[in-house]
Amino acid sequence: MTFEQLNLIEPILKALNEEGYTNPTPIQAQTIPYLLDKKDVLGCAQTGTGKTAAFAIPILQLLHQNRTSYSGKRIIKSLIVTPTRELAIQIGESFDAYGKHTGIINTVIFGGVPQNPQTNRLNNGVDVLIATPGRLLDLIAQGFINLSRVEFFVLDEADRMLDMGFIHDVKKLIKLLPDKRQSLFFSATMPPVILTLAGTILTDPVKVEVAPVSSTADTIQQAIFFVGKADKPKLLLHLLENPEIETVLVFTKTKHGADKVVKVLNSKGVKAEAIHGNKSQNARQRALTNFKNKEIRVLVATDIAARGIDIDELQYVINFDIPNIPETYVHRIGRTGRAGSNGTSYSFCDLDEKPFLKDIQKLIDKSIPVIEDQPFAIDSSMPVQKPNTPKKAQEHKANAQNRSNNASRQTTKNNNSRKWSNSKPKSNVKKD
Repeated sequence: MTFEQLNLIEPILKALNEEGYTNPTPIQAQTIPYLLDKKDVLGCAQTGTGKTAAFAIPILQLLHQNRTSYSGKRIIKSLIVTPTRELAIQIGESFDAYGKHTGIINTVIFGGVPQNPQTNRLNNGVDVLIATPGRLLDLIAQGFINLSRVEFFVLDEADRMLDMGFIHDVKKLIKLLPDKRQSLFFSATMPPVILTLAGTILTDPVKVEVAPVSSTADTIQQAIFFVGKADKPKLLLHLLENPEIETVLVFTKTKHGADKVVKVLNSKGVKAEAIHGNKSQNARQRALTNFKNKEIRVLVATDIAARGIDIDELQYVINFDIPNIPETYVHRIGRTGRAGSNGTSYSFCDLDEKPFLKDIQKLIDKSIPVIEDQPFAIDSSMPVQKPNTPKKAQEHKANAQNRSNNASRQTTKNNNSRKWSNSKPKSNVKKD
C-alpha cells in the first residue's frame, strides 16, 4: 500500500514525498482511514511504529479541508496531550513536516521553561496545540487557553501518563473538552485502569492494535554481554572502537550513572552528553539536537527518554544497565529499528542483573544471544551471591553483640534495684 491509496490530499502527499515517505506503516494504514471517516480510535501501539503520523496526517487533512468554513483569529481545534517534553517537541516537529503545505499552525507548550514565548504564540492564534498536562492546566487557569472549540483530541502514551502520575490531570482536562469531538487514545499497554480511562474519553471506538509491548521488532538484532559492573565503562569504550557505530543511544538506570558514563567517555575523547530529569529543558533539547546533528557521538539517557526520543536512522542502542521492568527494555530498544529499518541493541548484564534479564526474555518470548568473544566476559553461570563476611569480622561482630547483651542485662539489673529501693507503689510500674 502507498500513501496515495489512503485518499490523502495533495499538500500532504507532497510533504510526505519530501520527507521520503512512500509506504505507510501498519498502524498508519489501519488508523488513517478510520480517522478520515470521523471515528474514535483506541490504539495499542508501542513507540517506533509510526503512530504520530497515524494521527497527525488525518488531523491535518481534516483541519485543512474545514479551514474555509471559519475565518478570523485561529482558535484551538486540535489538542494533543503527551507525557514528556521531548515527545511533545517531536510531535510538533511532525506536524510541521507533514503540514508544511497546508497552512495549519501548531505550537508546543510544556513546563520547565518561561511561559511568555508560549503565551505569545497562543495569543497570535493556533490550530493545533501539543502540550504536557501540567503547563496546559496552568495556562488554562491563567486564561490563556480555551478548549471549548476543540474538534480533535489525542491522548498519547496513556500508560506512561499513569506511570508519571498524570492521570488525575488528564481527568481534569477531559471535563474541559466539548462533548462533541473526535478522540484518539494511544497506549503501549492496556491495563484495566487505562481501559477505564479510555471509556471516559472515547465513543464507540474502533480498536487498532499493532506490535504490543511484549514484542520487539524483528528488524532489531539483539545481543547480551555478560560483564562485571566495574568493567562496563571499559566494554563501552571497547565497542566504540568500531567505526561502524557512528552514533549510539546509551541507557543507564540513574541520573548519576548517566553523568558518570559521560565523564568517562569525554575523558577518552568520545564526545558525549547526558539527558535526564536533572538537566534543564534547554540543556536536554541542546543535547538531543547535537546528537541528531551528529555533533556528539553518544547520547546517554535515563528512562525519561525511553519513549520520548525519535531519531531517524538510529542504528545502535546500548543498555548500560539492564532495566528491572521488562517492558522498559522493549521501549528502550524500540528507539532503533523504527518503521521497518534495521537496528542493533546491545545489553550489558552483570551477575546481579541476571533476574532482570530472565524477566525480559520471558516477556518477549525470545532468548537473546550472548556474545562471549569480548575482553571483559564473565562466567554467566555463576550464581548471584552476597559477599562472605570474613571470619575475624564475624568474631568481632559476635563479641560486640555479647558486650551489648551484657550491658543491657546490667542496665536492667540496676534499674530494677533502683525501683525496689523506692517504697512508692508506682515504682512497680515498668518504664519503657
